[in-house]
Amino acid sequence: MTQLPADIGELPFEKAMQELEEIVSALEKSAVSLDDSVKLYERGELLKQRCEALLQQAEARIQKITLGEKGEAKGVAPLDVE
Repeated sequence: MTQLPADIGELPFEKAMQELEEIVSALEKSAVSLDDSVKLYERGELLKQRCEALLQQAEARIQKITLGEKGEAKGVAPLDVE
């Protein structure tokens, strides 16, 4: 994975997603020059990587409830995200 610039690597998920949505909107409207579009696209790709990494970290922390033979909650186990 590409090393993220500090300004992106420190963004919380919600801020990164918001900026990514703004970039997509600007690109869809063709509201920027070709050079700016390329720069926005590159930044958008880095923001997407940040969001994906944060989602993977969140998934790794989620646990599923394990059930006993009679269906009662027995404990927790790591969630298999694959």
